[in-house]
Amino acid sequence: MAKVKAAIIGSGNIGTDLMIKIMRASDVLEMGAMVGIDPASDGLARAQRMGVATTHEGIEGLQKLDVWPEIGVVFDATSAGAHKKHSDVVTGAGKVMIDLTPAAIGPYVIPVVNGDAHLDADNVNMVTCGGQATIPIVAAVSSVADVHYGEIVASISSKSAGPGTRANIDEFTETTSAGIEQVGGAKKGKAIIILNPAEPPMIMRDTVFTLSSGADEATIEKAIEDMVAKVNAYVPGYRLKQKVQFERFGSNNPVKIPGMGAFEGIKTSVFLEVEGAAHYLPAYAGNLDIMTSAGLATAEKIAAKRFQKEAA
Repeated sequence: MAKVKAAIIGSGNIGTDLMIKIMRASDVLEMGAMVGIDPASDGLARAQRMGVATTHEGIEGLQKLDVWPEIGVVFDATSAGAHKKHSDVVTGAGKVMIDLTPAAIGPYVIPVVNGDAHLDADNVNMVTCGGQATIPIVAAVSSVADVHYGEIVASISSKSAGPGTRANIDEFTETTSAGIEQVGGAKKGKAIIILNPAEPPMIMRDTVFTLSSGADEATIEKAIEDMVAKVNAYVPGYRLKQKVQFERFGSNNPVKIPGMGAFEGIKTSVFLEVEGAAHYLPAYAGNLDIMTSAGLATAEKIAAKRFQKEAA
């Protein structure tokens, strides 16, 4: 089957990393256009050097490009505030929108959890980098136990956070918290992001806490380890930083969950590290790698199904 042409809106860190991944490794997609708003951006310059059609006039410029009618998939790597306009144009033209912002117009997708559930959607949301790293762990615990509460802390190097990421901090916490509940299966979720200015830059680190009942420690640990292996299949730098930790709470020492009362069961603490593939920024930028890898994996599945169906 011929490759499907893709456009990327957003020539910053995420968009540029994604472009390089598509050109290096995709058997389903090929680059059709790179879209930005800054004519001097490094992403647009790289795209031009690699022979990709470019425009610095945003979504309006994309529609003017000769390649626009051939585009099947569009990735939005801009901001939550700009996404609705982009989505309306893209889906209105019968194309598929892969949302890499926290706008959450379409359904949340985590490839290893519900990657096959929304292949017919016109717009899918990839949650956030922190969500892609941590929601699989919450879902793993949920697959064997009742998760009453899930909390995640995503720590990334400030050097890997471009203007779009910084502008979306509030949306990050809201969208990730909702994803912990809707996809991860926790009754209540909470998310925190930390931009760490340390030098040398730190590799992405994620901490996941769950409070659960209905399964023992060995069962939970096995589910988590199996899930880590699944994510590692498409994000090779994704791994457990140390052994899963547990703490039991009983009637004599219950823990209180805000708004939910006292809890008796198991607290599970999972410490993750995500090393990037260094396709664009250095290896410390695992937040880029996991987001673009998840977006690419999802787009390839949707494109293969939709365009194979249309060709038939």
